[in-house]
Amino acid sequence: MTLSEQRPDAPAADEGRAGRRVPLWVAIVACSVPMFMVALDNLVVSTALHTLAVDLKASTEDLQWFVNAYVLSFSCLLMTGAAVGDRFGRRRVFVLGIALFTLASVGCGLATTSGELIAARAVQGVGAAAVMPLSLTLLSHAVPDRLRGLALGLWSAVSGAAVALGPVVGGAVLEGMDWQWIFWINIPVGIVAIPLVLVALRESSLEGVGIDLVGMVLAAAGLFAVVWGIVHGEPDGWTSTGVLTAFAAGAVLLAVFVAWERRVRDPMLPIDFYRVRSFTLTNVVSAAMYFGVFGSIFLLSQYLQIAPPRTPLEAGVRTLAWTLMPMFVAPVAGALTDRVGGGRLMALGLLLQGVGLAWINLVAGTDTPYSHLVAPMVVAGIGMGFVFAPTAAVVLSSVSRDHAGKASGANTTVREVGGALGIAVLSTVFVAHGGTATPQQFVDGLHPAIWAGVAVVLAGAVCALGIPHPARQGTSSDSPAADTPTRATAPTNGTKAAATGRN
Repeated sequence: MTLSEQRPDAPAADEGRAGRRVPLWVAIVACSVPMFMVALDNLVVSTALHTLAVDLKASTEDLQWFVNAYVLSFSCLLMTGAAVGDRFGRRRVFVLGIALFTLASVGCGLATTSGELIAARAVQGVGAAAVMPLSLTLLSHAVPDRLRGLALGLWSAVSGAAVALGPVVGGAVLEGMDWQWIFWINIPVGIVAIPLVLVALRESSLEGVGIDLVGMVLAAAGLFAVVWGIVHGEPDGWTSTGVLTAFAAGAVLLAVFVAWERRVRDPMLPIDFYRVRSFTLTNVVSAAMYFGVFGSIFLLSQYLQIAPPRTPLEAGVRTLAWTLMPMFVAPVAGALTDRVGGGRLMALGLLLQGVGLAWINLVAGTDTPYSHLVAPMVVAGIGMGFVFAPTAAVVLSSVSRDHAGKASGANTTVREVGGALGIAVLSTVFVAHGGTATPQQFVDGLHPAIWAGVAVVLAGAVCALGIPHPARQGTSSDSPAADTPTRATAPTNGTKAAATGRN
C-alpha cells in the first residue's frame, strides 16, 4: 500500500511529489515518531526530578514547575495548535512544532538555573501542543478508511511504547550519564523526524477558513486557569483563595468561550461536536481513564522505589510488565474497533484496568514480592491497550475528516486535564492518609488513593457502554456521514451529518 494508492479522489501530491510512492508504514512512522518524542520526554523528566533538585539546587516548588510549566502550555494550546494547522497547513505547523520542541530541548539541556529550565519546558509544551493533535490528523488523512483502525492501533502502540520506556530511559540516563541527556536525546529524533514528515506526508488545510483569535485566547486563558488551579490544589489547598479564584476564572472564561464559539463564523471548536453522543461520551471516558489510571501510576511508580527501596532504573524496569502491554494489545484493538465497536472495547479495557488496580491495591504492602504484582500489572496493561486505539478511532469517526484536528485537539485536552486532576486529587487523598517518610506511611496513603482511582475508572467503563456501535446504526467509521468533507466555516452541517448516523 502506498500513499498514491490510498484514496482514488486524493489530490496529486504537492511540492513536486506527484507520482512518488511512499509505503504506508512510512507515513505511519512519520506521524508516530514525533508523538513518541513528545510523550517520552515528559515521563523521563518526572523520573529525573530528584537529580534535578540536587544539581540545580531546586526547591520543591521549582520541581513542580519543571513538570507543570510543560503541562500548562501543552494542555492549554492543544486546540489552538489544531486550529492553526487547519488554517495554515497541518504538515507545515506539525514540522514547526517538531522544530520548536527540538530547539526547546536544546534550551533545557543548556539550562543552569531552575528559571531557565522552567522557561524552556514551557516552550517545549508549545511545540508539543502542535505535534500531538496534528499527528493524529495527518495519520487520518494518510491512510485509507479500511485501514484506519489498524493504523490508529499502531499509532497507539507507539504511544504505549513511550509510556513503557519513559521510566526506563529516565532511570538508565540518570545512572549512566548527566541529567542533561534526558533532553539531548530529543535532538537526533527531531533531526530525523522533520525530513521524514516532509517526504512521507502530504500537506492539507481547510481552504478559506479564518482564524478564531478570540476563541484561541478565551480557550487558552480558561484552560490555563483551570489547570493552574488543579496543579495547585494539593500543595496550596483546594479551598485556598488562589485555587478557588483560578477555578472561578476558568469557569467564566470557558463559558464565554462556548458562547463565542456558537456565534463566530469559523469556530476553533465547533460546539455541535458535543451533540454527537459517541464524541461526547468518548471524551468522558478519556477523562475518567487518565484521572484514575495515570493518577494511580503516579503513586505506584513511587511505591516501587520506596517499598522496598529501589533505584529509578530498577523501579522503571519493573513497570514494564504493565506498560509494555499496550504495545501488543493496541494494534489488535484498533483492528477490532469497526467490527466489535469502540465503546465495547473501551468498556472492557477500563474494566480490566479497574480490576488490575484493585488487585495491586489488595496485595501492596511494605514488603510485597514483585512476583505478586506482575499478574495484576499485566491485566491493567492489557486494559490500557483496549482503550487507546478505540478512543482515537471513535473520536475521528464522530466528525468529518476535515475536522479531525479540532476533534483530536479537544480529546487530547480533556485527557491532559483529566490526568492532571487525577494526579492532584489522588495525591491529596494520599497526603491525607499517609506520607513518604517510611514505607508503612506510603502504603497507608496509597490504599485509599488507589481505591479512588478504581472508582473513577469503573465509572468510565459504565459511560463507555453508552457509546453506540456504528454498525448498529447502519453506518461505519468510513461512512459518508463520517467522512464527508465539510468546510470549517459550516461545521454544523458536517457534525449534524455525523450525528445523524450516530445518535
